[in-house]
Amino acid sequence: MPERKTIKRAQKDKREGKSASTQAGEFVKDEIDRIREGKTGARNTKQAIAIGLSKARKAGVNIPDKEGKKSSHAGRIAEHKTSRTRSKAGEERQKKESKNTVSHKLLSLQAKRAQAKRGAAARHRSAVKAAHTRAENKKAA
Repeated sequence: MPERKTIKRAQKDKREGKSASTQAGEFVKDEIDRIREGKTGARNTKQAIAIGLSKARKAGVNIPDKEGKKSSHAGRIAEHKTSRTRSKAGEERQKKESKNTVSHKLLSLQAKRAQAKRGAAARHRSAVKAAHTRAENKKAA
């Protein structure tokens, strides 16, 4: 479960009328921090982002699921406690996972790849929105 501070920040974003993706960004940032600290592991940047989005959905952020995605684990609930041996083995494995998967360089590369998949009109709308946001923030400061 995400930290209470993360949930509070997401709720604050919601009260301020910010988009669901901005609210979810708090959870993604939290997950990236956890990976950098070595608390959890991720094989690649996409996986780290997916874990953060999943936590955001569980916390009530209104993010739609990826279209066409069907999870085989949907609705499963752990019926028994994980054994101490298995739990420890998982922790050891996570410590050995690379923390490089969430480096600034790889996160930037992931963002650029995601952006390249979008159409020109979508990129234009995003750029215009960013310009308006920068102008509003400049006025407020």
